[in-house]
Amino acid sequence: MASQVRLRLLPSARCLFDEPIQVKVAGLRSRQVVSLRASSTDDKGTVFSSAATYRANGNGEIDLKRDPSLSGSYVGVEPMGLLWSMTPDSLHKRLQKINALNPSMVKFSVHEEAGEGRILAEATNERILMGDGVIRVPIKEGNIRGVLFTPPGRGPFPAVLDLYTFGGGLSEKRASLLASRGFLVLTVALYGHDDLPKNIKEIHLDYLEEAVEFLKKLTKGSSKKVGVISLSKSGDLALSVASYLPDVEATVWINGCSANVALPLYYKKRQIHSALMFDLKKVIPTESGAFNTKYVLNNPLAEENKGSLIPIERAKGHFLFVASEDDLNWDSKAYVDEMVERLKRHGKEKFESVSYPGAGHYLEPPYGPYCPSSFHGVLGKPVLWGGEPKSHAAAEVHMWKKIQDFLRNHLSSDAAQNRAKL
Repeated sequence: MASQVRLRLLPSARCLFDEPIQVKVAGLRSRQVVSLRASSTDDKGTVFSSAATYRANGNGEIDLKRDPSLSGSYVGVEPMGLLWSMTPDSLHKRLQKINALNPSMVKFSVHEEAGEGRILAEATNERILMGDGVIRVPIKEGNIRGVLFTPPGRGPFPAVLDLYTFGGGLSEKRASLLASRGFLVLTVALYGHDDLPKNIKEIHLDYLEEAVEFLKKLTKGSSKKVGVISLSKSGDLALSVASYLPDVEATVWINGCSANVALPLYYKKRQIHSALMFDLKKVIPTESGAFNTKYVLNNPLAEENKGSLIPIERAKGHFLFVASEDDLNWDSKAYVDEMVERLKRHGKEKFESVSYPGAGHYLEPPYGPYCPSSFHGVLGKPVLWGGEPKSHAAAEVHMWKKIQDFLRNHLSSDAAQNRAKL
C-alpha cells in the first residue's frame, strides 16, 4: 500500500526560494485522511516544521491548490501553507540563511493520520537562493565589505544597494534573489563581518557613499542611477542615502523610521544627525519571554528630537514606502503617514506607499517561515515582530512583486531613455 502513494512537487522539485510550488498526492484510498508535513533546517541548525491534515478526494488524490487543510498549522486552501506556517523547534528563532550558495532544503512527507503516523511518501524541495548563472563575488575594496551578485547575460542591469537590516554581519538572501530576477545587487555589512569592528558607536554616510559609487562604476549604459533597498533600522540609512547623495533614483523603505535611530550619523567627518533614542521604560514584557517595543522609540517630531529627522524632501529620486500595520517593533505606519504628509507639504510627488493589515515587522522575500519573535540586535533581547502568519505571508508575496516593479520602473535604462524623451 505505502509504495503506491506518490508525493509530487510541481513544476519541479528544484526552484528559487521566492517561487511557489504545487504539492500533489496521489495513490491514497478514496477519502483517506492523512497528515502532510514539511521540515527544514537552517544554517544555524534550527529545525522548522509544519503539519496539516487533509482528506483525499474520491480518486485518492490531494492537491494543495484545490483542497483545504482541515486542521494543523493552518486551515483552509493555502497552496504554500506548509512553508509559511513552519515554526522553529525553539522559541524566538528566525530562519537564518547566511550564504546564498546554500539552498534551503525542505522535506515534504505524507503520513497516516492514525497510530504512529507511518510515512507513506516523501519528496525534497530544493529552494535555491541563486538562480542559474548568477555570479557571487565577495567584495573587499577600499572600505567596502560585502558581496556582489551579478545576473547572467550582458546587461546593463538595474543596480541596487541592499542595506538589509541592522544586527552585524551580512545577509545574502534578499540580494541573491533580486539578482536572480535581473538586478545587479551589492549587499554590504556595517559591522561584525570580515575585518570590520565587532560593534559600532556611530555610522558614517561616507561608507554608504563609497558603496553607491562602486555600484555606479559597474553600471553599463547611459544610466548611472542606483536603487537602495532596506528593512527596519537600515530604512533610515536608506532615507539618508537618498537625501544626501546624488544619483539615487529609487529607494525602498520597509518598516523603518523617518528619523535616524540609535546611532549618530556622520558625513565628511561632521555629525549630520543625532540619534533618536528609546525609552526602555515603555518596553512591555509578554508571557512568551519576548518584549513588545511598539511605543518605545521617542517621538521624532518632538522639538528635542528634530536633529534626528531626515530631510527626505531634499531627495531627487523616487520612494516606495512599505509599512506593516501590525508591526510591533515600532509604529512603521505612523512614520509613513508623517513622511507622506511632509513630502506633499513640500510639493513632492515622487513617492508611493503600500501598507499591509495583519503583517508584522520582518517582511522578507516570500515563502519563508513567518517569524513572530526573535533576538533584537539593539535591545539585546527577544522582541515580538507582530503580524498574523497568513496575512504576513500574503503581504510578502505582494510586496516582493511590487518592489521589483518599482526598481525596474525607475532604474532600467529603458526607463531613463523614456524619461529623457519626455
